[in-house]
Amino acid sequence: MKTKRTLIKNAKIVNEGTIFNGDILIEGEIIKQVATSISAKWADVKIIDAEGRYVLPGAIDDQVHFREPGLTHKANIATESKAAIAGGITSFIEMPNTNPQTTTIEKLEEKFEMAAKTSSANYSFMFGGTNDNLDEILKVDESTVAGLKLFLGSSTGNMLVDDPKVLEKIFKSTSMVISVHCEDEGTIKSNLKKHVDKYGDDIPIEKHPIIRSEEACYMSSSTAIKLAKKTGARLHVFHLSTGKETSLFTNKIPLKDKKITAEVCIHHLWFSDEDYKKKGTLIKWNPAVKKASDRDQLWEALLDDTIDVIATDHAPHTIEEKKNVYTKAPSGGPLVQHALPAMLEMYHKGKISIEKIVEKMCHNPAILFQVDRRGYIKEGYFADLVLVDLNNPWTVKKENILYKCGWSPFEGSTFKSRITHTILNGSLVYENFKFSNIKAAKRLTFNR
Repeated sequence: MKTKRTLIKNAKIVNEGTIFNGDILIEGEIIKQVATSISAKWADVKIIDAEGRYVLPGAIDDQVHFREPGLTHKANIATESKAAIAGGITSFIEMPNTNPQTTTIEKLEEKFEMAAKTSSANYSFMFGGTNDNLDEILKVDESTVAGLKLFLGSSTGNMLVDDPKVLEKIFKSTSMVISVHCEDEGTIKSNLKKHVDKYGDDIPIEKHPIIRSEEACYMSSSTAIKLAKKTGARLHVFHLSTGKETSLFTNKIPLKDKKITAEVCIHHLWFSDEDYKKKGTLIKWNPAVKKASDRDQLWEALLDDTIDVIATDHAPHTIEEKKNVYTKAPSGGPLVQHALPAMLEMYHKGKISIEKIVEKMCHNPAILFQVDRRGYIKEGYFADLVLVDLNNPWTVKKENILYKCGWSPFEGSTFKSRITHTILNGSLVYENFKFSNIKAAKRLTFNR
């Protein structure tokens, strides 16, 4: 069988802190050549003229909830991975709080089988830690699984790990990246009881960041970091939401040498508590969207490399579920289709450079999780590429939302930048709002 070739011409290529004009030759699944100019000397080459557009590495989202198995009325791997591809996210790492939970090797492999059949994007899954599954954690093949996820604060799925002795054992027993959701359960329960006593179930949504407070986040994050330092564990703290927590991390050493890393999500960079009045429970997340001053500090820590990664924490629920009263409305929202356009909007506003967006959404997740040959535009790497038109405005509307849940917290927002093409493992899988029928997705592997 002949190797298929694609040649991207006249692109503004964004990679490793630079933007340069050039061409990219893809042979089969792999980037064969990146150069100022490559001549189309093959009869069978497909040429994509990228004149005026930027080519970025496909984004790697290290935290999504695609709800399969067991919660597929909200979302599934097929629908959400398609939305990710349309949003320029070519690889995702999905969380274990499905039904059943991904806390045994058997359930983990069942998920991989599901994704192999239906995913439109490259995929991996986190293995879930609980108070009583250390034996299963020790069986995980670290070269084929993204890492370990621990909930130190309860969220959808109730996988809370709250036994200090178990936590220490887990931290001591694995060399995998341990990713943690940090909110102190005791603090949250106490705050919630006070508000239920005052308001009943219909607590004003503006109280959410007071219930799931700065104190709850900081107490849990600082405890996890102390334990990581004590045990030498490799710790990654998901979705920072407070300015105070940023003081727990460092920017003094390169990412590849950091043992303790941090992530911020799109919604904590975009929204603040001032948005609850208009958006209500649609922007109810755990941890909560907090003050504008927290958002400012998160931006500062992101830009000075104290925070290492931008992710989505894509976590869809139906609109009917979200419209419940406070105590019954679940936390989380869909984001994979709109995350990169939202960050590019921040570029247009002068908040962040395109090079820095690529660093935080493409390069750094690849470094942090040691993803094999992805996250960069480099010869010999898999050809996961995204073409972006920075001046092609579009508005998020019901009819162009691809999530199964059918809504977005960005509905009504106009983005200046549009993803025009997504290439996955060398195949053009998305072009101008249309998907090809090519099955190109692969299971991620890791250099460990």
